[in-house]
Parts: sequence; structure tokens; C-alpha cells
Amino acid sequence: MAEGRTLLIGIDIGTTAVKGTLIDTEGHLLAEASHAHDLFSKEIGWAEEDPADWWQGTLSVLRELAGRQREFGGTAAALSTSGMVPALLLLDGAGTPLRLSIQQNDGRCHAEIADLKERLDEKQFFTLTGGSLNQQTIPPRTLWLRRHEPETWGRLSWVLGSYDYVTYRLTGRLTLERNWALESGMYDVRREDWVDHLLAAAGLTRANLPPVVRPGEVVGTLAQPVAEAVGLSPRTVVAAGSADHVASAFSAGVREEGDVLLKFGGAGDILMASDTLRYDRRLFLDYHLIPGKYLVNGCMAASGSLVKWFVTNFTGGDGEAKGNPYAALDRLASQLPPGADGLVILPYFLGEKTPIMDATARGLFFGLSLHHRAEHLYRAILEAVGYGFYHHLEVMAEMGLTGRRYFMSNGGSRSVVWRQIVTDIVGAPVEYIVKHPGSSLGAAFLAGMAIGAFRSWDEVGRYSAERERVTPDPARHRVYREYFKLYKELYERLKPAYATLNDLVTGGRADVHPA
Repeated sequence: MAEGRTLLIGIDIGTTAVKGTLIDTEGHLLAEASHAHDLFSKEIGWAEEDPADWWQGTLSVLRELAGRQREFGGTAAALSTSGMVPALLLLDGAGTPLRLSIQQNDGRCHAEIADLKERLDEKQFFTLTGGSLNQQTIPPRTLWLRRHEPETWGRLSWVLGSYDYVTYRLTGRLTLERNWALESGMYDVRREDWVDHLLAAAGLTRANLPPVVRPGEVVGTLAQPVAEAVGLSPRTVVAAGSADHVASAFSAGVREEGDVLLKFGGAGDILMASDTLRYDRRLFLDYHLIPGKYLVNGCMAASGSLVKWFVTNFTGGDGEAKGNPYAALDRLASQLPPGADGLVILPYFLGEKTPIMDATARGLFFGLSLHHRAEHLYRAILEAVGYGFYHHLEVMAEMGLTGRRYFMSNGGSRSVVWRQIVTDIVGAPVEYIVKHPGSSLGAAFLAGMAIGAFRSWDEVGRYSAERERVTPDPARHRVYREYFKLYKELYERLKPAYATLNDLVTGGRADVHPA
């Protein structure tokens, strides 16, 4: 199929951009490309994206990577996709999106979650799906659509996820990857089949759901018009993709039980491999890319996005901040002690998913004093994300899962200060992956597995060999453990107040007018 060197492409449909990675089969990352797109938030807690942006970004990235094939003496033999999960996209009978997607971090559905919890047996739901009813699952979002957009809902034929939609546009074949199915909250984790009464609660039938496929399963070949548009062969194999966090964890090295990835993205992901099926209401569960394994994992709604929000709006510091506010605040924050001189932040600025599963939770700055400066708040935000990671590790330990090896990746981990803070909070050595393409690398490797280009899942380790070891300071770890106790206590004490605040914000809004 390939002329000369066999090349592989991975495409990742991210929150802010489509990213592509071109690799060969010998451990070389050859090229990368990206195309930015927007996240839309028209109301408090909303998170939507335009699938047309995903598709245009995919075409742009594929053109750029295809244009470099000759440079590397080969042809792209296969490609695969990864993306946000479970994004919710509605298609009509012609395969055309009916509206913007509703993203997995959308927080509009707390009323629908409460309604579904009254109608469904939560214990049975947990036993069947391995998870809980929360803002990330599909039934609350479809219930919201049925209530608020009945005309749109009435035109529904198909439900898809983000990367499944791109795979459909590439091949013309509708499929759903099995981790979208599992995270939807409508899929039996053991039987690997839809649960009919949960589909009914979501207002869906099996006819609305394409066939479920496994990562790396061949979906088809590149549609002729697409191949001509981007400069690839129509014989290029398109393989079923993967949830972005699953592909990223796999390519980072999370392959054996106890391997952990701390992912410093706009949201904060933490994933641990397990050789056996274990689950907890406070966490998410995914199938690993390696057959027979699982990923116990969590996602904090706001991590890197919280840091960006603070720096964009409250940069402070000295004159260096005008050039690179992150570097300036890193330098100043590094001079502060653990605990930021008595400041604790709850990072629930978009509500929170795991492990508290509370869409009404909100951010908190606790302990503020007139002596605190911008760098104190900045450091406390970095520490809050670290406490969030540690909270997940505590829950995993209660499940009988102990961390064995720790890795960290993604944009926020480029900060030396943040890396050290998180390592000190975790209290174990962590490997920082210096150049980690993330999910797009995992997708490219899946494409290679689909065509038999690799013999072992372990071969992915050749693509991210450059790593730095970060060692924790035991004294700082002891200090952080005390602050972590306060971090958890603050949320428990404020939980009733969060519910009250939510009622004030959402109730009677039409009667409230600006002064």
C-alpha cells in the first residue's frame, strides 16, 4: 500500500484546536500541524463547539501533513482520530449536524441530573455502567435538549461524538468508539452492549446509535473526494480512534497496573491503569487501548484554564509580566513557601466533575489577607490543581489501586514551578515527558496497529523517550498534606452554600435587573 517508508497520521480533535502528528514505524515523530477553533459559552456553564470547525481543522491539518510525505520518503498508509469524550453531536438523516455540539465539560444540566436520579436506580446504574449520573453523561444533556429545543430534537436521526464525526466525514461510515459508549452512561461495562432502559431515559433508541467499534478497528478507507482535497491516497486506511485522554495516557507510558498520568491540560486529567475491572462512583472508567485492561480516571473541569483566566485578568507581578506574565509569576511564586502564606483555593470555577461530581460547586479564595499579592494567588492556584490530583490518588487508593510510576504531560507541565509543586504534593518521583504529542501520537499508533505495522503495544514507548525526573521534597510534602486536609474540609463545609448560591443565580433570573 505504501511507497517506500510507511507513514502514519494521528488526528486529535481538541478543545481549542485540531492537532495532527505524522510518524514513521521506527520511533520517529516526523511532523506536527494544528488548526485552532473556538469554544462557545453563550450562558453560564455552557460549553459548545461547531463541528464544521472540527472538519475544516482536520482538512487543514491533513493537507499540511500530506504535503510533507515526500520530504520523509514515504506515503501515509493509515490514519486514526482521537478527541473529546463524550461530546454530544446530533445529526439528521442526511448526516448533517443539527446544532453545535454540547461538550463533555458543559455544566447546564444540574436540574436534569436531579430528575434522572429520582427516576433511575443509582445503585443499579453504577453496577451496570461503572459510573454515576453526572454532567458528563449523555442522558442529562439529551433530556435538556428535549425540554429546551424540542424542534431540533424532533429532527434527530443519529448521535455521535467528536472524533466519531470526523471519522464519518473521512470515510462516509457512521461508528461510535466504545469509550464514548462507556462514558455515555448508557452502556453495560461487562456485556459491552447498550442498556435499553437507560437509552429510554435519554430519549434514544438503538436506531439512533451507530455500531460500536474498538480502537484500531478498520472503519474503511479515505473517501475519494476527501483524499483529493487533502493530497492523500484513497487507499489510506482509516481506523477507529480513541478518547483523547485514553490515547494520551497510553502514549505517555500508562500501560501496566499502577502507571499514572497527570495531564496538565485546560482541564486536569489523572489516569491509572488497572489489570482488572474496578470502579467507583467518584471516578470515571474507560477501556484501555490494550485489550483486557482498564483506565480508572478523573477529570477536573478547570486546571490550565483556571491558570489562564487568572493570568489574563490579574497579571500583577513586576515589569516582566508585560512580556511573559507566566514566567514572571513562576519566578515570584517559586520564592513563596508551600501553602502560599496561608492561602487555599478551591478550583471549581466550572463546577466540578471528579471526584466530587458537583455541578453547583464554584471557585473559592480562602485565607486572603492584605499581605497577599498576585504571586500568592497564582501559587495557590497551582497548588489547588495539585490537591485535586492528590484527591484522586486518595480515592484510587481506597479502591485498592496504588501508584507505581508517575508521568506528567501537556502544556502546564512545562512550568518548572508547577511540576515541582505537584510532585511535592503527590510525594513520589514523577517523570516529565519533555516532548509528548499526546493524543495524536496515540491515534497514529492505533493506525499502525490497524494495518499490522507494529507487533507490540510497547513499541509506542520509542516515540517519547525524552523525559526528566522530578523528585519530591519530603518536608514540603508533609506541609502539603495538612493543607490538603483543609482543602477537602472547605468543600464539605461549603456544599450547602453552593446549592443556595446556585438557586440564587438560576432562580427568578427574569425578575432581576441591573441597577
